[in-house]
Amino acid sequence: MPDARQYVTINGPFVMQHGTITDPTVAYETWGELNAARDNAILVFTGLSPSAHAASSHADPSAGWWEDVIGPHKPIDTTRYFVICINSLGSCFGSTGPASIDPTTGDLYRLDFPVLSLEDIATAGDAVVEALAIDELHTVVGASMGGMTALAYAMLFPSRTRGLVTISAGARSLPFSIALRSLQRELIRSDPVWDAGQYNIDVSPALGMRLARKLGMITYRSAKEWTARFGRERTTDAGDPNDRFGIDFEVESYLEAHANKFIGTFDANCYLYLSRAMDLFDVADYGGTVAEGLKLIDVERAMVIGVETDILFPLSQQQEIADGLTDRVGEFRFHGLESIQGHDSFLVDMDRFRPVIAGFF
Repeated sequence: MPDARQYVTINGPFVMQHGTITDPTVAYETWGELNAARDNAILVFTGLSPSAHAASSHADPSAGWWEDVIGPHKPIDTTRYFVICINSLGSCFGSTGPASIDPTTGDLYRLDFPVLSLEDIATAGDAVVEALAIDELHTVVGASMGGMTALAYAMLFPSRTRGLVTISAGARSLPFSIALRSLQRELIRSDPVWDAGQYNIDVSPALGMRLARKLGMITYRSAKEWTARFGRERTTDAGDPNDRFGIDFEVESYLEAHANKFIGTFDANCYLYLSRAMDLFDVADYGGTVAEGLKLIDVERAMVIGVETDILFPLSQQQEIADGLTDRVGEFRFHGLESIQGHDSFLVDMDRFRPVIAGFF
C-alpha cells in the first residue's frame, strides 16, 4: 500500500513528564506547500485512534479520517496552507509507543514505556515543527484528544502559534468520561490474552478490544441519533440460532461490525496509554484553576467548537475554554452546534462543521 508517512527522530534522551525514552520517532503527513515566508503552516493533532493520514494525497490516495475538511479548496485549503498532521507519541501508526522497540534493550517497550501525557505528545509534535524549520505556525488544530493536545501545545509553546482551534474537547476530563475510559481499559486488561501487557504483538486481546470499542462507539454518538437511525429495527443478519442472547437488533449489529473492524488495527497497550493520557491532562495544573492555566495561551485568533449532544465532552466544557479565552484573544469565535451525532459530529456532520471551519480559515 502507498505510504505518505514521513518521520522525525528526536536524537538522544527525550524527557517526558514521567520518564525518559531514547531516540523516539514521530510519524507525520503533510499536504500543500510552505510559502516563502514559512508562515502558512497548520499543525493538526488527532484523536485517540486515528493515524496521521487525515486526508488523501498523491503519495497516498486513500481517503483520510478528515477527508472532507483538509484538501484543495476545502475548509482547510491546501492550496493556501501547509498542513501537518501528527501521529501521537504513544500510538501505533509510526510513532514510538508501547508497541515499539526500546533501543536500549532491543525488546518491545510494552508496559516499560513511561506513563504518557498529552504534554509529551505536544512536545513530540513540536519536534516535527522544528525539524521542518518552521518558527511560527499559522494555527494549531485538534479535535477530541487532539483538541486537548492543541491546548497543551498552545500553553507549552505560546510563541509558536498565532492561532488555535479546539473541537469537541475540554480543559480536562470530567468524572463521567474518566469512568467510561476506566471501564474500557479494565475490559482490555481483563482479557486473558492481554497477559499483563506481555501478549504476542501479532495476537491482539481481541475480546477486550472488541468490548472496549463497543462501549466507545456508544459514547461517540447520542441517544437521539440511535433512536432516529435504528429505532427498534431487527437485524437481518443470520446469527447463531442456538445463541439465546445473540444479536437481534440493528443497533447491536452496527456495534458488532465496528468492533470487529477495530480488532487488529490498533495495539492494545497503545490504546491503554493514550486513554489514560486523556484522563491525566488538566489545564488547572498550570496555575491552580482552568482560567489561570488558559492565561498561558497567547494567540491572535482562536475558535472553540462544541456539540450540544456530546456526552464525552459536553458543551459546557467548550464554554469553559471560551470563557477563559474570549477577553484575551483579538479574534475569538465560539460555536455550539446542534448536531445530533454527538462526539463524532466533527467526523460526520460536515454540513455543520465545514462552514464554521472554513469561516475561520
